[in-house]
Amino acid sequence: MAYDAAQLMDMSQEQLDELFLASPAGDIPNGQAQGTAIIAPGTKFTESIASIINHFGWQGKVFDAQKGVLKNRILMFGVEAIVAKVYKGASWLDGKECIVLDYSETSLLAHWVRDEIRLIGPGFYLGKVYWSKKRLIDFCLQF
Repeated sequence: MAYDAAQLMDMSQEQLDELFLASPAGDIPNGQAQGTAIIAPGTKFTESIASIINHFGWQGKVFDAQKGVLKNRILMFGVEAIVAKVYKGASWLDGKECIVLDYSETSLLAHWVRDEIRLIGPGFYLGKVYWSKKRLIDFCLQF
């Protein structure tokens, strides 16, 4: 099944977790992806929160698969900042392979953040955000 961001925002947290658990890591992506934060999934607030975040805070990520790094596109102007290392590793959710976006050695601001993504459709990834080992929110990336 092909998904889009709107469908993911309509899902419950349990459904998002099930989709992540059932999906393969996929290849480490390359290039620019449009990002959508998924906060309070399955509620009437999800779409509004995502829209505000996309406009003022975070628009997505730009991956360089060859170098194993990414930069986040942030603020209203899509400034490329907040670097992460990108590699395959074991998910903190289920121990199976995922693509890890690791900020621990590359960012003072996001030092405690780790993202994990898995491929849920062609050029489309579902992600989990952790602060230390505490799960925070979900997001998706569309290439």
